[in-house]
Amino acid sequence: MAVKTEGKKETGKKGKKSANKKILVIVESPAKAKTIEKYLGDFYTVKASMGHLIDLPKSRMGIDVTHDFEPEYITVRGRAKLLKELQGDAKKANTVLLASDNDREGEAIAWHLRNAISAKTDKVPIQRISFNEITPVAIKEAVANPSTIDEAKVNAQKARRVLDRLVGYNLSPLLWKKVKNGLSAGRVQSVALRLICDREREVEAFIPEEYWTLDADFKAGKSVYTAQLVLWQGNKPELRTETEVNLIKEQVKNAECVVAEIRETDKTIKPKPPFTTSQLQQTGANRLGFTSKKTMQIAQQLYEGVNIGDSRVGLITYMRTDSVRVSQIAVDEVRIWIKENFPKELPEKQAEYSVGKKAQDAHEAIRPTYVGYTPEKAKEFLTKDQQKLYTIIWERFVSSQMSNSKTRTISADIRAGDGIFRIAGTKIIEKGFYKVMKLLASKDEKGVAYPSLKTGEKVKMESFHPEQHFTQGPPRYTDASIVKTLEEKGIGRPSTYAPIISVLLDRYYVTRSNKQLVPTVLGKMICDMLVEYFPHIVDADFTASMETKLDEVEESHILWPDMIREFYDPFKDQVEEVGKSLESFKGSLDEQTDYVCEKCGKPMVKKLGRFGFFLACSGFPECRNTKSIPLAKCPKCGGDVVVRKTRGRGKEFYGCTNYPECDFISHFKPTSQICPKCGQFLVEKYDKKSGSHKACINSACDYLHSEDGEEEGVSAGVSGSISALKDGE
Repeated sequence: MAVKTEGKKETGKKGKKSANKKILVIVESPAKAKTIEKYLGDFYTVKASMGHLIDLPKSRMGIDVTHDFEPEYITVRGRAKLLKELQGDAKKANTVLLASDNDREGEAIAWHLRNAISAKTDKVPIQRISFNEITPVAIKEAVANPSTIDEAKVNAQKARRVLDRLVGYNLSPLLWKKVKNGLSAGRVQSVALRLICDREREVEAFIPEEYWTLDADFKAGKSVYTAQLVLWQGNKPELRTETEVNLIKEQVKNAECVVAEIRETDKTIKPKPPFTTSQLQQTGANRLGFTSKKTMQIAQQLYEGVNIGDSRVGLITYMRTDSVRVSQIAVDEVRIWIKENFPKELPEKQAEYSVGKKAQDAHEAIRPTYVGYTPEKAKEFLTKDQQKLYTIIWERFVSSQMSNSKTRTISADIRAGDGIFRIAGTKIIEKGFYKVMKLLASKDEKGVAYPSLKTGEKVKMESFHPEQHFTQGPPRYTDASIVKTLEEKGIGRPSTYAPIISVLLDRYYVTRSNKQLVPTVLGKMICDMLVEYFPHIVDADFTASMETKLDEVEESHILWPDMIREFYDPFKDQVEEVGKSLESFKGSLDEQTDYVCEKCGKPMVKKLGRFGFFLACSGFPECRNTKSIPLAKCPKCGGDVVVRKTRGRGKEFYGCTNYPECDFISHFKPTSQICPKCGQFLVEKYDKKSGSHKACINSACDYLHSEDGEEEGVSAGVSGSISALKDGE
């Protein structure tokens, strides 16, 4: 039933009061409220709930485990005033429309608001509206077609909230008792932590092996081509040492060189479907260098609305989705745009993309709401980061409905004695969807020049380029790869990927180094304990099965208390058993040091805090002196080098404790190792070519300390790391 906004006005005082009544729309955020209010006009009042107003208490478990796990809901601390205002606004309205996000959390917010408003007045009709994009058409259509709250979706959110609370409020006290005060363990986060810790063990166990490649320059006419040895005596060459490379060089250096074969291969490249949440986070990390949290924050801004000239526009559809489905209206719009701008790249039929088996398919894929708002047109109204994210969303969607791209690769094999050297070049012969790609352009589009050679042509070998390599071990997880793994394993949902990473970082179970997620000593200890005593909690398959059961609750296939009971009874027994049998690890991470407290003279102890290790006076609580742990001796004045943070963004750097008298800083972390050449300390460095390695802090020293501790003849001094400490750092 549509919400009526017009009708006969009553007369008299009573009529005047009735005529002034408006329709109250409650959304989650002020930004969204601001956008929607512009679309609906004066007869509507749009207010924001600022997320959850009613939730479980923080100070106690709040779950009645003896009565079907009934949750105890209370008004969130600090939100009572806002809830009271919304209840008051609802009393003055003739209809209330609950417009929170169209997912489980949003449905729960609407459910709580309905109950809270109904408790104060039962005379005001309360309805639910939902939409996938914040545009005038979508909002007005939602208002014209209100519905009721989806109780099954609310139950799924309730089940997840209760499940997470039961796990957290049983495991966390156990960690306080046995390991360290203030620790916590989450249901899904613990599985992600295990994945990261397991990968770290693989990284630490990996032993790199040496291997070599051999390139050679061949001259044909005035052109010189560099080709790589791909076959030796009919087999793929396995060159383990420089000696093996030199033997081959000796055998082929005077051999006749002839172009033995030329091959031409065409390849069709299909455009990718529009973004899902996980794909957006992965691309945001790989292409833009954004963390998952940053990607979602910017996407939220684009979804809720930005000012474009005199109007306010939601530029993208809802950003929490696991579906690649797109509405027919959006497909028709983009095909019209492609026809007008790139008519040759418009396929006869629209592209169809299959939705994954695990996808809930509740929302469309992430796409621009108006294709006409190209990145170029929107640029002046967006921040730099908003522009980047909007561009990749726009390019990915528009390209998904364009024709395929085609590339042609020409490879030439040059025979030199018993060896075959190969050179190849690739060019794009039909750009297709690449015509709209700028920020998302791939290497395929750039291409490499073709070798201009003919079969049987003789060429001259000019020189060799042997190169030493080391096999690369498994990479540590990044934001992109952990999100991809979580999605593949069915752990978490689009709305939880970014929070999972944030929680692990906030708890100091994981740190981010060179965009890689590295478990801390504390994280490894927590993981080991959970794996040994609660293996099912940190089992990926078990966690994925729980996600499936939550989906079944939402589909009304199972009752949520039954699902919780099946999990909780054996889990509670295990917690009690472990509480009795597990020995305490408290204090095991404390370490005596030679440092003396400058305030009271007592020895200082190395302790693990929320943000890492620090020094604390052993005279606590009488003496509460703490300080950062010295990492190295300052090469300028002999003082201590400690970790420090810049103001504002809080970016870490390493500086001398004698600042401002001493202005030494380094942006590379000092190690405990000393350079054998100059005596200064080594720092940790990372680059894509060499990976993790150690180098001397002295920019005038060429000492490079590799992973295996052997000196290599490469200039790798940390130039520019010693400089004046600038204002604001």
